[in-house]
Amino acid sequence: MVERSAIGTWLVEHGIGEERAIQLDRGGIAAARLRWPGTLAHGAVIEAVVAERFPLSSMAIVRFSSGEDAIGRRLPKSDSEGTTVRMLVEREAIAERGRLKRALAVKTDLPLDPSPSLADSLRKEGYEAQVVHRFPDEADWEELFAEAWSGEVAFHGGALLFSITPAMTLIDVDGHPVEAITFNAVPALARALRRFDIAGNIGVDFPTLTDRLDRKAVDSRLEDELAGWPHERTAMNGFGFVQIVSRLMRASILQQISLNRRGAAARLLLRRAERVAEAGALLLTAHPAIIACLKPEWLAELSRRSGREVRIANDPKLALEAGFAQAVPL
Repeated sequence: MVERSAIGTWLVEHGIGEERAIQLDRGGIAAARLRWPGTLAHGAVIEAVVAERFPLSSMAIVRFSSGEDAIGRRLPKSDSEGTTVRMLVEREAIAERGRLKRALAVKTDLPLDPSPSLADSLRKEGYEAQVVHRFPDEADWEELFAEAWSGEVAFHGGALLFSITPAMTLIDVDGHPVEAITFNAVPALARALRRFDIAGNIGVDFPTLTDRLDRKAVDSRLEDELAGWPHERTAMNGFGFVQIVSRLMRASILQQISLNRRGAAARLLLRRAERVAEAGALLLTAHPAIIACLKPEWLAELSRRSGREVRIANDPKLALEAGFAQAVPL
């Protein structure tokens, strides 16, 4: 069981095109967050204009200078359409298949803070956060990325299969026998929720357990493994289904990667390039779809950080996530 107090300080990498944060436990990543710039960040305090009032309520659509809209709440009647208001972003906008769920914001008197860094946001939540040049070698970010990319987390005796839907994150527990579920699947599930930063509505479909004592054993293990992680959940029903609800503040790592796979793979390629230690120019080799996602400003930043010339090579035979970087002679 991993409790909040056990995993300590968050380590934050300011990557190119993204910010990454992890908490380590026993050398591996116990919890993680991923932020891509371009939308309102959770915890941002920024002014907006009331664009549309909802009749007979304290809610409205508020519009920020970036053009992004949010659902605002706690707005008095005096804040009519066209009024400038100061808003605290409670939940970031979340992309879903076919639509974008608007951010949620509440009126506030807090000082302006329009674009807090990921480290700043963590500190606002009461955590300790340390910005590092790179994560320790034992931090398994590539493994975490691979699990989120595939939507599958293996455990001894089976696997967890993740699916993103507009209603909830669904997790299919594929395992046998009962002991593998209780002693292996449940700890893997609790670990994956923290590592993927999953929140909101979560449905877990365990294999049907006909024995009530077996279901109670799984419920008890869930209680132990999820201790310290704020949530509510149902007991397992007769069909093996458990619903978990946790406060949703941002898109999970699983959502970000699954809904923008090319962008995720491009950012991973840049991270790999930053970690090349050998001397020489940097050659980035990837599928053409990934090369097309590499923004000029990202490549310029890679050159600035590394102090090297950056070269690009297309290889259509590579899988999207299989791009690599290497040093080559100048």
